[in-house]
Amino acid sequence: MKRHILLFLVAAVMALCLPLSVAACSKKDKVVKINEVTHSVFYAPLYLADALGYFEEEGFEIELTNGGGADATMAAVLSGSADIGFCGPEAAIYVVIGESSDSPKVFGQLTKRDGSFLVGRTDEPDFEWSDLEGKEILAGRKGGVPAMTFEYTLAKQNVNARLNYDVAFNMMTSAFESGVADYCTMFEPVASEYEKAGKGFIVASVGEQSGEVPYTCFMAKNSYIEDNPEIIEGLLRGVTKAVKYIAENDAAACAKLIAPYFDGTSEESLATSITNYRAIDAWVTDMAMQPQALDNLQTIMENSGELERRVSFEELVLTEPAHSVYTAIYE
Repeated sequence: MKRHILLFLVAAVMALCLPLSVAACSKKDKVVKINEVTHSVFYAPLYLADALGYFEEEGFEIELTNGGGADATMAAVLSGSADIGFCGPEAAIYVVIGESSDSPKVFGQLTKRDGSFLVGRTDEPDFEWSDLEGKEILAGRKGGVPAMTFEYTLAKQNVNARLNYDVAFNMMTSAFESGVADYCTMFEPVASEYEKAGKGFIVASVGEQSGEVPYTCFMAKNSYIEDNPEIIEGLLRGVTKAVKYIAENDAAACAKLIAPYFDGTSEESLATSITNYRAIDAWVTDMAMQPQALDNLQTIMENSGELERRVSFEELVLTEPAHSVYTAIYE
């Protein structure tokens, strides 16, 4: 009798615990697929949030894939092969203009200026933007934020240069090394590593010259955002906490944490990259995009002849989750 009672109690406890266990397991094993436009220390807070276990605390893990361009990243989001896209918001603007039935929304902005550095073939300690007059520059894919921002910067400086749009984003550095163009824009840690190897010289920060613009953002289809509000908020909370961490801690300590995400890159180089990005104030603290930021971006797109029509802030951007997260963490 005692044995039967014991077995009954064990079965009862298991029955009660099973739903909780399954829920916990499914929450723990939840994988969020993020397609990033490229892999760079420019996005250090994203990797730092993962390294510090912030996403694990939210009950999910991230799976990163490299789109190699905003168009490919957006294609991954629209096809469902990625849950979330991390790229320039211009990709979402093009889809909104195309009147998709399930248009993506930008729900979080991470970077607020161009993160590339202009690399030349010779050391130019007295570099002026006017030095680019008539020169050929590898600045990214036509219609992408890197190229459009560079075009806008040249226009502000009244400089006429030849931008080469024929080289795929992920192949620009190798093309430059092979002799293509006079200058090339590179993100970190590539720029510092390239200079350290004696192959070229960093002559200027594009972001410092171009000013603030919503350069890289998180976006997802409306349907995904509506079905997964806890994932959206958890991702925003994790990255916002990581931005705060990177501002308050030593660059070398941050570099050590993200080193596993950059196989073959030294911690010294990563620390230099983090220092460079902090110096140009690359990251936002409140990830809710501001209307003025979208206006700036669309002005840049119009300057490049890439904007069919302006989209409204409400068509493109969701701010409430990001701002709520920011308020809870910073205030």
